[in-house]
Amino acid sequence: MKWLMGGLVVLFILLGGLFMAPSPIDAKAWQPPVPEAMTGLLTPNEHLRQADLLAKGQVYGPEDTAVNSEGVVFAGTQDGYIVRVLPDGQVENWLSTGGRPLGMVFDRSGNLIVADAWKGLLSVTPDGDITVLSTEAEGVPFRFTDDLDIAPDGRIYFSDASSRFYQHDYLLDLFEMRPHGRLLRYSPESGATEVLLRELHFANGVAVAPDGDYLLVNETWKYRIHKYWINGPKAGQTEIFAENLPGFPDNLAVDEQGRFWVAFPTLRNANIDTLHPKPWLKELVAILPQSFQPAPQEYGLVVAFNGEGEVIASLHDTEGKHLQEITSVNPHGDYLYFGSLHNDRIGRLSLQDVPGLGEQ
Repeated sequence: MKWLMGGLVVLFILLGGLFMAPSPIDAKAWQPPVPEAMTGLLTPNEHLRQADLLAKGQVYGPEDTAVNSEGVVFAGTQDGYIVRVLPDGQVENWLSTGGRPLGMVFDRSGNLIVADAWKGLLSVTPDGDITVLSTEAEGVPFRFTDDLDIAPDGRIYFSDASSRFYQHDYLLDLFEMRPHGRLLRYSPESGATEVLLRELHFANGVAVAPDGDYLLVNETWKYRIHKYWINGPKAGQTEIFAENLPGFPDNLAVDEQGRFWVAFPTLRNANIDTLHPKPWLKELVAILPQSFQPAPQEYGLVVAFNGEGEVIASLHDTEGKHLQEITSVNPHGDYLYFGSLHNDRIGRLSLQDVPGLGEQ
């Protein structure tokens, strides 16, 4: 009994000290929209289980992918490497950026343009030479360079998910729920970086429409996607493309038919939605060890939209055993390639295996 009482006293002291510690966030209240039922074209299925698995067990955290003209798959991994998966299945550690490579896409010269969470916007030549293109805008350094796309005119559009929190503290950014994200544009001709949109709640995936007239950018924490007009009479204006999504939208990509593909690393979390209106409670939760904080559901989800923001297809793995925590989906040729922030594989699915897609 004395041992039990002593243990309780120690536990009380530890917890007291924990909750007396200052919170690492300055949380803001937010009332999330009521989730809509996943019905119709969003009805759960198991189509992702048909995907082939590339480099299984040989990579960790291939967050995004890019495929070159020779069919070599490139991906950035958790240890800072960009790996190459050759057509014969062989995996090579191509080079290390010294950071955390996330979004990536090839430019017209064959350079791999990379959004590195720690290093900024990078350009990597076919020979592996790295050039830092941009690390700040308007005097504010990037803390979480996230995703990117290249417009037909060669300008690079990319996101800085948070100007306050680094990648490993993304949950703190979620709990704080303040708009630290930005959408940016880099000009290869002038070397200038400009801010197009500010005050986004975790600016994430970016995809430029094939004609270059507009782009989409995900606002992950608010479960929505913005359309930003690049050209035309609405140039510089923004509108909602899709909202009240079933999960946290991550990377974006567009195919040659103008269909937008959105990766969702997890579904919406009822516990997080319950916390959002109570900033004081979020500040307490932010102090707790991560094991006591709301955890993502193991689930695989990808949703395709047409240019009007209408859902045209969805792919699921409801138990997340084959593909889960999908952070990117990239169409290339006749296939979709799936990346993940923490998984040990890259998924590949034929577009022919996406039900109803040919009818769109």
